[in-house]
Amino acid sequence: MTRLFLLIVIAAFLSSCTQKVELEPSKPNVIYILADDLGYGDLSCYGQKKFSTPNIDKLAGQGMLFTQHYSGSTVCAPSRSALMTGQHTGHTYIRGNWERPPEGQHPLITENPILPELFKQAGYTTGAFGKWGLGYPGSEGDPNNKGFDVFFGYNCQMLGHHYYPYFLRSNQDSLVLEANAGTKTGIYAPQLIHEKTIEFIEENKDKPFFLYVPSIIPHAELFAPEEYMERFRGKFDPEHAYKGVDEGERFRKGPYGSQPESHAAFAAMVALLDEQVGEIVAKVEELGIADNTIIIFTSDNGPHLEGGAQPDYFDSNGPLKGYKRDLYEGGIRVPFIASWPGKIPEGTTSDHISAFWDILPTFTDIIGAPAPGNIDGISMLPTLSGKGTQSEHEYLYWEFHVWGGRKAVRMGDWKGVQYGISKDPDVPIQLYNLKNDIGETTDVADKYPEVVEQIKEIMGSASTPSEIFKF
Repeated sequence: MTRLFLLIVIAAFLSSCTQKVELEPSKPNVIYILADDLGYGDLSCYGQKKFSTPNIDKLAGQGMLFTQHYSGSTVCAPSRSALMTGQHTGHTYIRGNWERPPEGQHPLITENPILPELFKQAGYTTGAFGKWGLGYPGSEGDPNNKGFDVFFGYNCQMLGHHYYPYFLRSNQDSLVLEANAGTKTGIYAPQLIHEKTIEFIEENKDKPFFLYVPSIIPHAELFAPEEYMERFRGKFDPEHAYKGVDEGERFRKGPYGSQPESHAAFAAMVALLDEQVGEIVAKVEELGIADNTIIIFTSDNGPHLEGGAQPDYFDSNGPLKGYKRDLYEGGIRVPFIASWPGKIPEGTTSDHISAFWDILPTFTDIIGAPAPGNIDGISMLPTLSGKGTQSEHEYLYWEFHVWGGRKAVRMGDWKGVQYGISKDPDVPIQLYNLKNDIGETTDVADKYPEVVEQIKEIMGSASTPSEIFKF
């Protein structure tokens, strides 16, 4: 009897341990894919008609597509700073693109932990593959000094203008690409970076990881490998030719190279990006970790007008007004797709108003980590999961410190925009009702002075002084 009793107790104990393991979910892997200057209308699931993006469309079909998601800013560095810190551009440290020759940008300096550091604290392995732009090599803002175990790609976003660079950064090492010496085009950097991205997934499949994939596609210059150019050559005639810098001291040091077939090149680049997204999704499925992996795809700001790009030809903004560097919707409203099998409802669409600074609290909410106290973001997890009550923003705020100084506020359906504040801080605020006028065609400020006054108050109070970015 005693032996039987002991066997029953041991069996019950083992059963309870097994049940505990089965009921305690592992921390999900997080993959955040960030396109560079991809417009709201550049994906076929968002209305693109001239070419298709089947892999990204499939990802949207497996998850949730957002129609009112906003980037952190209208240019690269401050947009990424808002993403990493959970703060809008009235609070985040980096509020503009500021080069630090010979390589890199002014470093992100913050006492609060940023996204990769929060993942590290929660026991995650972290990797970034693509373009950084938030701190020159060795600085406080160097990705290896801000929580990334592995970094491969371009530290400097100026050098990230080029698809056949002379070197890439592998953590603290400079990887010289001899195949691109002189004017040679042996290694298309996004393909090499993508190979390293896939390797990171394979190497970390058995432990929780945070993978940040800030691609340089489709930022100018408009270059794509010949195999992709062949697919689109002649399909978008008459072509648009761009004359850039193809030799001399400035070659591959910022200025864009020439492209005689800009239309075909742009479509080819987006097609390559789409395939890379598909390969990332296929890899997590092949490794059997898809159900425990969140994949997000978005863009850092609106479409550019550089290097021969013609966003109007491709209707890259869809119904939106403005481009990169604008604070109209076309400069800051971006595609946003989130997939998490079994957690995010498939084939759904959300009009929840959200922004890059919401990503940090969303991720900390998901992984059960504390978020810093002085952030501007609100967790989007209730919207993503369909469970609980989603908190809403009272307003969203942006400021842009060049091109005359610009501010914008989204408050419910209202959008206030102010241009030229460096010259005249009291320049009139433009007001649009996005519910009725998504294209921001009709300024209704004269009809709703009380709304203008509310937005003016927000613009005056939403920003803290910056030592390095001033109007």
